[in-house]
Amino acid sequence: MRGFKLLVVPLALAWPLLVWGLHDLLGSWPLLAVGAGLLAWRLPEARRLAAIAAAGLLLTGLLVNAELGMRAYPVAINAVMLTVFAASLWQGPPVIERLARLRQPDLPEAGVRYTRRVTQVWCAFFFANGSIAAWTACCTSLATWSLYNGVISYGLIALMFSGEWLCRRRLRRISSSCTSL
Repeated sequence: MRGFKLLVVPLALAWPLLVWGLHDLLGSWPLLAVGAGLLAWRLPEARRLAAIAAAGLLLTGLLVNAELGMRAYPVAINAVMLTVFAASLWQGPPVIERLARLRQPDLPEAGVRYTRRVTQVWCAFFFANGSIAAWTACCTSLATWSLYNGVISYGLIALMFSGEWLCRRRLRRISSSCTSL
């Protein structure tokens, strides 16, 4: 199983670029089927949502066309992530708080508020990123779709992680200097 994961994770991450490179050779339907399978596999923590999203991709392929279903893969990923993060804000604890508590089980109240805000920011990111992914799926060339969803969106995710890390460091530094007064 571990070897399978080592193979599938890079495949899932590189999916838009692989689609761009293989579409002319394989066509939309085989790529749509593999993409739907990757979606269902890639998000095991949201298995039911991922399965529904994968079925949605296949249904889009059947009702509209296979290429749109294939291109909707990043839209589905963002929709599932948005749903998971947003639901955690209501059902609690927020996703980012759960992650923070892995390192700091006794998270102070200020940390709880901060992690809630970060979860909200990720919700906004998934909404915006999914919207752009939908636009590229419907209105741009396969090359542009692949560039945004296989390169640019990952750069934006890296910027989000980096920006949050820098913000958290700064807030910790300010907080520690305020408590020492």
